[in-house]
Amino acid sequence: MVKYYVAVAILVIVIIIVNLPVFGGSFKGKRLKRMKKSPKYKDGVFQNLSYTPSVTEGFAMRQVIWDFLTDKTPNKVPDHKIPSIKTDLKSQAITENFLVWMGHSSYYFQLDGLRFLVDPVFSGNASPIPGTTKAFAGSDIYAADDFPTIDYLIISHDHYDHLDYNTIKSLRIKIKKVICGLGVGAHLERWGFGENQIVELDWYESANLHPAITITSTPARHFSGRLFKRNTTLWSSYVLRTENKNIFIGGDSGYDSHFKTIGEKFGPFDWAILENGQYNEKWRYIHTLPDEFVKVAEELNVKNVLPVHSGKFALAQHPWDEPLKKVKAYSVEKNFRLCTPMIGEKVSLDNDSQVFSEWWK
Repeated sequence: MVKYYVAVAILVIVIIIVNLPVFGGSFKGKRLKRMKKSPKYKDGVFQNLSYTPSVTEGFAMRQVIWDFLTDKTPNKVPDHKIPSIKTDLKSQAITENFLVWMGHSSYYFQLDGLRFLVDPVFSGNASPIPGTTKAFAGSDIYAADDFPTIDYLIISHDHYDHLDYNTIKSLRIKIKKVICGLGVGAHLERWGFGENQIVELDWYESANLHPAITITSTPARHFSGRLFKRNTTLWSSYVLRTENKNIFIGGDSGYDSHFKTIGEKFGPFDWAILENGQYNEKWRYIHTLPDEFVKVAEELNVKNVLPVHSGKFALAQHPWDEPLKKVKAYSVEKNFRLCTPMIGEKVSLDNDSQVFSEWWK
């Protein structure tokens, strides 16, 4: 009898945990019907354009997990406070076109009179378990109170280091609309957003944000999931086109032919925000390696490139500053300008001569 009550207690605890709001919503009704109509939705999950194994051939998932848990990479976390410049976002003229990177893949930008925020994580943690994936000292300088009203929140996919429950809850009253991939809206609705606030896009679907501003969802090579099952929502990159600018918002993606296709369909680009960190040969299909970063930029046909997905969280087995060192070295004498602002530094989207320091040194 004691074993029975213990089993029941454990079952109740598990049910409570898996139903916590941090894990997001469920997929049903009109949303699920639309998901099922996507060409990339098969057997209950979304698919990449190319076959994409979880780990590279020659590696076993069990060994990859063990290596990650026992990892002792030197300098994986900085032993000092990350330098930063905190730009006062509320005091900036809406007529000014600029971007502020906030570490990892979070950034705010103003363009043609609209305010955008991408993949915000400001809770100091990139995991559903508090204190397990902490932000580097000095990197987590922004909070919900620092932001003006956000016209459009853009979410690339539903992983915890891109879609943070605590951050979204604290920002919700400031956000007018959300752009996200198919299925991701279920999480947002559970967290208090109205159905009319959410625009879910399949790859190559577009939405008009303003008479002269369009956003198009484009492919990425990655995966999704917040609990046990992978790929229940769609991961995306985006093309944001205005009268004066053409911007590629990369999200997370391993290298594949889709970059060249996007460059041919939508380029040339004035700006591209591309991931440059948390890579490893063991999972090369889902994150861009440093030497591939340059190839991606060239295939997109982009003028200015901002590397992200580094500088805030240690999610891979490389030194914290290696991503910036490597892309800086690989980008010398290329046909694009590499922009490496400090966290919080104001980047003009109209000034191609702005100079940035190698702050990680």
